[in-house]
Amino acid sequence: MTESIHKYFQIGTIQWMSHPPNSYELLDSVKTIACDEFFDALEISKIADDGTREKVKNMLEQAHMRVCYGAQPRLLGPGLNPNDIAEEERKKAETTLIEAVDEAEYLGAKGIAFLAGKWQEETKDQAYIQLIKTTRNVCDYAASKSMMVELEIFDFDMDKAALIGPAPYAAQFAADMRKTNNNFGLLVDLSHFPTTYETSKFVIQTLRPYITHFHIGNAVVKKGCEAYGDQHPRFGFQNSANDIKELTDFFTVLKQEGFLCADKPYVLSFEVKPWGEEDCDLILANTKRVINRAWALAE
Repeated sequence: MTESIHKYFQIGTIQWMSHPPNSYELLDSVKTIACDEFFDALEISKIADDGTREKVKNMLEQAHMRVCYGAQPRLLGPGLNPNDIAEEERKKAETTLIEAVDEAEYLGAKGIAFLAGKWQEETKDQAYIQLIKTTRNVCDYAASKSMMVELEIFDFDMDKAALIGPAPYAAQFAADMRKTNNNFGLLVDLSHFPTTYETSKFVIQTLRPYITHFHIGNAVVKKGCEAYGDQHPRFGFQNSANDIKELTDFFTVLKQEGFLCADKPYVLSFEVKPWGEEDCDLILANTKRVINRAWALAE
């Protein structure tokens, strides 16, 4: 495509993936990314310290960036499950998501993203009902602040083993949610397509009415290989599923399905992290090169 990708998308990155805490201090990370004009958006998560949170808020305001809030670490870290069959455990997940809405609002985000919890085949239908309950309650609360709630789709049998799940099941869930809450949407991630055994065309066409946010990245889905599962290695990683060809196809499908909206651009963030001793900033540069090349080749 000849026009800049920034005309049609607000390009972002997931802060805690691009700069893992063991490699980058949070304030240094936010400033480094916010000073890079390639980025229009930044996705951040829970900040425990009030003073640090205020500093991050001020930096993002000064940088004039779109702020997004990922509540996934709030669930994954302590092992909370928004579709837990045990009601008290489900409520714990709901509580942290409600808290996430408040923190996101303070930081300037217009919504939060989260993921479904693990499930078991024999209680899958009950888990679905529990997830609907949690999501509706969080959406109702977010609506009082004019904010969105987005569910990110993960694998169902490879790594995260989340309830939602392959694209058709995600479409069913989104349709049920939209019956009561118009501030609900789906976040789709190119790096998860190989882990759900689906293609860009299938996922985007299946979920077309419900998608509100995009991630891109890579995955290794060959068993026994390094970084197997939902590990978000860099593009070009050995034995991995996505590279320039797959991202080009993804961009082409987005254009065909009408997602290139200059007047109201979607956020498109990359979720790529260094593996082992790899350098964070080299991986960021790698991803920008892949995006630029794939966008130039997309038709």
